[in-house]
Amino acid sequence: MTYLPLALVDPKAAMPLGQALLIAVIGIAVVLVELALITVIILLLSKLIRLIAPKKEDSEELTPAVPQAVAPVPAAALTAPAGSALPATGVQPKVDLVNVDEPTAAVIMAIVSEESGIELDHLLFKSIKLAEEK
Repeated sequence: MTYLPLALVDPKAAMPLGQALLIAVIGIAVVLVELALITVIILLLSKLIRLIAPKKEDSEELTPAVPQAVAPVPAAALTAPAGSALPATGVQPKVDLVNVDEPTAAVIMAIVSEESGIELDHLLFKSIKLAEEK
């Protein structure tokens, strides 16, 4: 004769407290064992990937990255090149500098050009404004 828990036969029937606690403890134990297995699997995979992945030199990992020096941009670069004059007005656009001096604006423009990979003569800056710290 097979024994079926009372809850499976009659869902409205009350389960004894001891049986409910036993089922709860078994459920928690199963979850903890599964988490431990996932942790072990992740650790093993990370060690395997470290063995397979190419190793960097230790000196590269310990040495902080030094930013490359940015060549100064002449003040003449603060205005758009002669070939990019606006056709309607014929006036070359200028950069409005708000709380920024020309050398700082030139460095910002050079950095934007370098990071975006677009040549400086293809960029059009309308204004450069110093953001206030809060």
